[in-house]
Amino acid sequence: MTDVVTEAGSQWLSREDLEQARERLPILYVDALPVRVDESGTVTSFGLLLRVTGHGEISRALVTGRVLYAERVRTALLRHLEKDLGPLALPKLPAAPQPFTVAEYFPVPGVTPFHDPRQHAVSLAFVVPVEGDCHPQQDALELTWVTPEEAADPHLQAEMVGGQGTLLRQALAVCGF
Repeated sequence: MTDVVTEAGSQWLSREDLEQARERLPILYVDALPVRVDESGTVTSFGLLLRVTGHGEISRALVTGRVLYAERVRTALLRHLEKDLGPLALPKLPAAPQPFTVAEYFPVPGVTPFHDPRQHAVSLAFVVPVEGDCHPQQDALELTWVTPEEAADPHLQAEMVGGQGTLLRQALAVCGF
């Protein structure tokens, strides 16, 4: 299957169109947890962003974002990792990335562990090794590298909103912790 080439900008919905789509359709997202690995491939640290939420609260977060129309999931992952970690992050994606889980975010709390008051969203979640120089970009205030033991701390996971603490716990399990 070949990549579909679209005109830049034609992939974006206007604010009004996006709000209407969010009222009618699940929106596809990717969640990425950047990790550092040692020479044997064992995860040594997890990268968590510090962001300001739409309600003005500060929280820990994964790299996340929408998949655009006619965009491959792989391309969306690379785009969001660069947007949040910078162009020198050097993510190492396999030829065919596989999510470690699928998270369904609902606008009504309690349906699943994942909540997004704006929409019903389906997110493919990935653990992504990064080898380069990472610095928070865009709306990320800080990037913190934590050990697996620190990532397993329920207090740290409680700093994450919308169920992303659950994704972090699931990623820890997938990575053998």
